[in-house]
Amino acid sequence: MAAAELERLRMAGAGMAIAVLTSGGDAQGMNAAVRAVTRMGIYVGAKVFLIYEGYEGLVEGGDNIKQANWLSVSNIIQLGGTVIGSARCKAFTTRAGRLRAARNLVEHGITNLCVIGGDGSLTGANIFRSEWAGLLEELLRDGQISEEVARKNCHLNIVGLVGSIDNDFCGTDMTIGTDSALHRIMEVVDAITTTAQSHQRTFVLEVMGRHCGYLALVSGLASGADWLFIPESPPEDGWEDLMCERLGETRSRGSRLNIIIIAEGAIDRSGKPISSNYVKDLVVQRLGFDTRVTVLGHVQRGGTPSAFDRVLSSKMGMEAVMALLEATPDTPACVVSHSGNQSVRLPLMECVQVTKDVQKAMDEKRFEEAIQLRGRSFENNWNIYKLLAHQKPAQEKSPFSLAILNVGAPAAGMNAAVRSAVRISICQGHTIYVVSDGFEGLAKGQVREVGWHDVAGWLGRGGSMLGTKRTLPKTCMEKIVENVRKFNIQGLLVIGGFEAYEGVLQLVEARGQYEELCIVMCVIPATISNNVPGTDFSLGSDTAVNAAMESCDRIKQSASGTKRRVFIVETMGGYCGYLSTVTGIAVGADAAYVYEDPFTIHDLKANVEHLTDKMKTDIQRGLVLRNEKCHEHYTTEFLYNLYSSEGKGIFDCRINVLGHLQQGGAPTPFDRNYGTKLGVKAVLWMSEKLQQVYSKGRVFANSGDTACVIGLRKKVVAFSPVTELKKVTDFEHRLPQEQWWLNLRLMLKMLANYQISLTEYISGQMEHVTRRTLSIEKGF
Repeated sequence: MAAAELERLRMAGAGMAIAVLTSGGDAQGMNAAVRAVTRMGIYVGAKVFLIYEGYEGLVEGGDNIKQANWLSVSNIIQLGGTVIGSARCKAFTTRAGRLRAARNLVEHGITNLCVIGGDGSLTGANIFRSEWAGLLEELLRDGQISEEVARKNCHLNIVGLVGSIDNDFCGTDMTIGTDSALHRIMEVVDAITTTAQSHQRTFVLEVMGRHCGYLALVSGLASGADWLFIPESPPEDGWEDLMCERLGETRSRGSRLNIIIIAEGAIDRSGKPISSNYVKDLVVQRLGFDTRVTVLGHVQRGGTPSAFDRVLSSKMGMEAVMALLEATPDTPACVVSHSGNQSVRLPLMECVQVTKDVQKAMDEKRFEEAIQLRGRSFENNWNIYKLLAHQKPAQEKSPFSLAILNVGAPAAGMNAAVRSAVRISICQGHTIYVVSDGFEGLAKGQVREVGWHDVAGWLGRGGSMLGTKRTLPKTCMEKIVENVRKFNIQGLLVIGGFEAYEGVLQLVEARGQYEELCIVMCVIPATISNNVPGTDFSLGSDTAVNAAMESCDRIKQSASGTKRRVFIVETMGGYCGYLSTVTGIAVGADAAYVYEDPFTIHDLKANVEHLTDKMKTDIQRGLVLRNEKCHEHYTTEFLYNLYSSEGKGIFDCRINVLGHLQQGGAPTPFDRNYGTKLGVKAVLWMSEKLQQVYSKGRVFANSGDTACVIGLRKKVVAFSPVTELKKVTDFEHRLPQEQWWLNLRLMLKMLANYQISLTEYISGQMEHVTRRTLSIEKGF
């Protein structure tokens, strides 16, 4: 592309002035959003202003409104809270306050406002926008502005980003800060678990959520809590007896701890608050258990943002600028939302209205409707929690036997999937076996039947409790068939990476030779590489990205006192560049080299020159990520030598190979929750298939749709036959032929200030939405 054309596209926002503020309660990830809005605004040629202290700064003006440059938002992506401050502002709720705010914006020629906050903050922004013309008329009448100024600033564009740890806003899968808050909760749960087991204690854990139980619900699922209180679904009358009975049963089965999670806004059926102390006293009086209360409070708002929140905020921030760039006087105020890996724009006030409808349903005690209005994700989580926590083993045995095994490298979340699959199988009445050491263990007969309590405490454990190996069935097919027959296995649940998918494909292709393999099979993708076809996300990839991100944060911090240093960091992932790309976005890397995005020596030269220019600024460090198999010849050592040689006298280099630390550690809340849900859904699907192919006392499954990969595709859990996925798989490089995350690479390059045409950027579309779209279709 000609330089002139590139410059024209880069200056699409010339003449615009954009201001960004954060308002209401802080949420981790707000800084990443501020960074993205600022840099994208500058990228398109607009002036960008930071408004300090939220609406209070907007009303007060003066030094609270400052023009930003590229470096203004450097090194903030990893910080919690909001570096530009947030404050409640009574003055802005009055017309007089909004008049002063309008005067301050007009002074700087600002007619585009990005507000990052909750529904109250966004509603305030919409009121401000609707009054804008009247406010300018009043300023003109009072002689505070000229007619020319009024004409130039005649319209105010508003775009909102939802920053709320409660995930209580309808229209988006996740709000900024929610995932990070869940990280804080799970850190506390893991710490509590060790002390509780030591003393055989019960812990009542109170989490935030005055009006929304999302944090309590997901942390309850991710921790295997014995009892859960959320405001959307108060417990039935007589819940005290049921809860105590449940806790007693858990102890009698050998558990050394009980966890009760309660949202701060928990109520009973009559609307009376249920306090954490009331629950504690109840357990002590009825059961005599040693019980403690832990109120998390603002701990949940603190700490560094998770990788998900950094990427989400960056994506939303860039889209917010595009929305302002494309806005017209007829465009309604919009909110940038996240829907199935895509950014979308939704009418702000429609989303606010449905959010209010949830509270109205709760106030009117229409609790089932409130659960539905929260969205499909919330409803699914609630139903799965009830399945796992409140169901008991089936009284009657089914005729089916299932076996579960792990295949490939260990990945966080495997144990969560095994746990939920075992327990839901027992609820279905199936005989359930677990197999040690993958297909090799199945060939050797390392098969044992398990019960409910055998998988207790597995949710928060990293790695694979069953043991896992990479061995494929073709090396030991006869022995596998022999043990499938010996143990009368009619369903096989394989949890693992590319080898798990490839292994089940080999078993399916051997059905014609071995009738014993005409059984129902399902693969739950679990690999840090995220390279299994049929799913957007594999179990373990979220934990691996966070592990890599935390390491890179420390590497960047180590350079804070060092002048002019570039770090070359190698990540795992095989040929799949997901880990490098997403980690690169989360840490603000200067480049991330991956196999799927081919690069030449000319690209490397351009990147070195880019870093050389960067070193002349106040930021005198660089971070370059390299996927382990991104190029046959341009190895990590080669990049080190190249950067060291070309940067000689300007910067020096260091190498860091992250290696197996990316496979280790406790699973993130996402991987615990995701593994739990996939385990349940996989077994329910297998049970249904077994019923369909069961006849005359035996199972015979030989159609393609009886051996599938379960995966999340955008918002939908899909079961894809392995025989169909074979057509869209690159077996040489162990990759799906199409990968959604490649679209993220443009964002990484733009936020690192590389010269890229805006024509490559795909804007989110403004969608007109119904109440059902906003609520029921929300999330997985």
